[in-house]
Amino acid sequence: MKNIPPGKKGYYKAFLSIIKEIENSGTKKSLLLHSCCAPCSSSVVETLKPYFNITIYYFNPNIHPEKEYRIRKEENRDFAENIMNVKFTEGEYNPKWWFGKTKDLYNELEGGERCKLCYRLRMEETARKAETLKIEYFTTTLSVSPHKNSQWINIIGLELEKKYNTNFLVSDFKKGNGYQRSLELSRKHNLYRQEYCGCIFSYRESKEKREVAKQRNSIS
Repeated sequence: MKNIPPGKKGYYKAFLSIIKEIENSGTKKSLLLHSCCAPCSSSVVETLKPYFNITIYYFNPNIHPEKEYRIRKEENRDFAENIMNVKFTEGEYNPKWWFGKTKDLYNELEGGERCKLCYRLRMEETARKAETLKIEYFTTTLSVSPHKNSQWINIIGLELEKKYNTNFLVSDFKKGNGYQRSLELSRKHNLYRQEYCGCIFSYRESKEKREVAKQRNSIS
């Protein structure tokens, strides 16, 4: 088990320690990187590429509607292969499976237990895929977002590490200017930045907030 200092900052410190070990070894490790979109993967890939041979794994059955899923997938593929020069592979797009897994949590607000379960569903499939492909490490770009719970993400990853024959790369990718760098790279490469996380519930919540803001602006 990794020696992780206590508290939220401990994950980033543990990440820096792992990177230092890999750097000192002089040998890159293999990494399966779950990605939800090109903007979130941008600064993460830039940070990890010197130390890992990266394969991006696009597994996001939560994204709604399918048209949105396709747009994000193709841009992520293009960015990975043609700009960042890393491998890209896609998981199965099965929204019915995702809805079935989350059906008891439909009334949860964004950032609650439904999101936590969604992290686990996508991360577990990534860990399973890494084991199948005999890839040494797995992790996710999710923690680069300030809207995602990095503590949940790391706890889930470390639990999955015990279940599958692969190592979880702990981190909080928003740290070390990671989130701001993702914004810079998105502007530089004109990446599509969506207005909601991905699922129909986040779409509805985002739409409601935009409508409220629009009404307030019209009044003022």
